[in-house]
Amino acid sequence: MIEIKDLRVDYGDFTAVHDLSLSIDQGEIYGFIGPNGAGKTSTFKVLGTLLEPTFGEVTVGGYNVAEQPREVHRILGYMPDFPPVYEDLRVWEFCDLFHAAYGLPSVERKGRIDKVLKQTSLTEKRMALCGGLSRGMKQRLLLAKTLLQEPKVLILDEPASGLDPHSRIELREILKELASEGRTILISSHILTEMEGFCTSIGIIEQGRLKVSGTIEEVIRQIQPARRLLVEIIAPDPRVGKLLEDFHGVKDVQSPSPTKYNFQFTGKDAEVAKILAHLVGQSIPVKSFHEDRMDVEDVFMKVSKGEVN
Repeated sequence: MIEIKDLRVDYGDFTAVHDLSLSIDQGEIYGFIGPNGAGKTSTFKVLGTLLEPTFGEVTVGGYNVAEQPREVHRILGYMPDFPPVYEDLRVWEFCDLFHAAYGLPSVERKGRIDKVLKQTSLTEKRMALCGGLSRGMKQRLLLAKTLLQEPKVLILDEPASGLDPHSRIELREILKELASEGRTILISSHILTEMEGFCTSIGIIEQGRLKVSGTIEEVIRQIQPARRLLVEIIAPDPRVGKLLEDFHGVKDVQSPSPTKYNFQFTGKDAEVAKILAHLVGQSIPVKSFHEDRMDVEDVFMKVSKGEVN
């Protein structure tokens, strides 16, 4: 649904996006991660036909964003990082205005507005003036407006900005429901822990260059090919280190304390279970056994520190 090939975006002598290539399938929730100034918003503006690419080919739903902008507009919902609302309009009037602007059938207007306000938990604010809404509610209103035309592709730039924890959970559930309906979502966020909770894939961009991309599991494996496992036993047992070292695929066994061990393992999940069974079979009193798994924040920090080429 989204295809980017060799995208380059220049602002004068400054290159904001360097030869970016990216493919996102239907129904995916793709998390676009990077610091301020990394090129996320420039990429989003190109996808939204708000910015012409300096070089490269970009399509949304098969339509070229530079050559077929009107066709892109019919299937794309774009939500910028700051909620531009008309403060003297009521919530329902704001949605009504955009429903008309999208050229949607007037007979469906009330039902469609009721639906998006319910989806974004704004039904009770229907008659409120937009100017009196909190930043978080303005974010929700902008999302409601974006959903009015039931877009096949959603581009969301920092949609959780300003939302309280309860609202962020609601947003996450909305996005998961939309993806289950076959909609494709490209989202950026600074709340990295939440990205892991609902994104099917992620990409990390630094200084305009895409460093890693894929499912979260694929990205973690790119950065950490060998998993690190942690073992804690109830009482010290001098046999543990040797038992671990003798197991095929285990390397770099370390013991920070007499009852704790950590090591790298290159085997598969089924073989991980065999390590635990092996220890228990030797009457080792295992208290805990688990993988020290990287999360999205760990991946991002490694990329930021230049540990990923």
